[in-house]
Amino acid sequence: MGQPTAAGLKSASFLGQPASFGLLKSIGAAMVPIAFAYGGWQTATFVAGEMRDAPRDLSRGLLIGVGGVVALYLAVNLACLRVLGPAGLDATTTPASDVMRIALGERGAQWIAIAITISTLGFLSQSMLTAPRVYYAMARDGLFFNSVGKVFGRSGAPVVAIVLQGLAAIIIACSGTYGEILNFEVTVDFIFFGMTAAALFILRQRNIGLARIIYRAPGHPFTTTLFVLSCAGIVVSAVLASPRNSAIALSIMLAALPVYYFWNRFKCAQSKKLSSAHPASPPNARARGLR
Repeated sequence: MGQPTAAGLKSASFLGQPASFGLLKSIGAAMVPIAFAYGGWQTATFVAGEMRDAPRDLSRGLLIGVGGVVALYLAVNLACLRVLGPAGLDATTTPASDVMRIALGERGAQWIAIAITISTLGFLSQSMLTAPRVYYAMARDGLFFNSVGKVFGRSGAPVVAIVLQGLAAIIIACSGTYGEILNFEVTVDFIFFGMTAAALFILRQRNIGLARIIYRAPGHPFTTTLFVLSCAGIVVSAVLASPRNSAIALSIMLAALPVYYFWNRFKCAQSKKLSSAHPASPPNARARGLR
């Protein structure tokens, strides 16, 4: 049998450590970028209203897309681990470039940097085009300014919502480092992912919408419960990794509750004012007028 390597001794020492707050905090810090790397699938649901057969095509697209990303990421991780080893991965912040530099030289590192840039621009493009749909839908439902729900030109694009999303992105980008912003996003995102999945229990129990929609989830309730618990674990990991940033993110999220309350109060007051200014004619009066 061969002698254990330094990297193997280091890994064994790490695995042999007793559970502690410091160890959980380290795992939490590692889980935040991993959770973000597998995200993005949720924005596909924003275009469900424009699909011909959303119940079939959206679910298939999500399964195929997420499955493909998982396979690709696992393959990349395996390649990096085989080429660089645990010690090499621990010592670098650009593993993909290092692997390509070893395989194809400096030219390979340049090509992978260009590929990563194109991939990043693609992700930013889909985010900028799908996130404004939330503002647009809120405005159409009377939960935001009416101007945000307007569409312009032959394309029918919600220009105001897109500009608003761009301004919000600029403010967020100037608010902190990449790691801090990442912690904001993961903390809030996975709270809503978990709540969305948990809503399936309520929808099925109360038979809400079953006449129009079939809520099919393979392995439910076990798979749904596993997903909710996984989301909760990721949120706890993000909080442990950066309590301050998580607190800021949660505070911003909770600040929406009083805004929603007062917005509804204002809309109700406006509706009552319009109703009192233009009262509807009683049915018998309309009947007499028709005579």
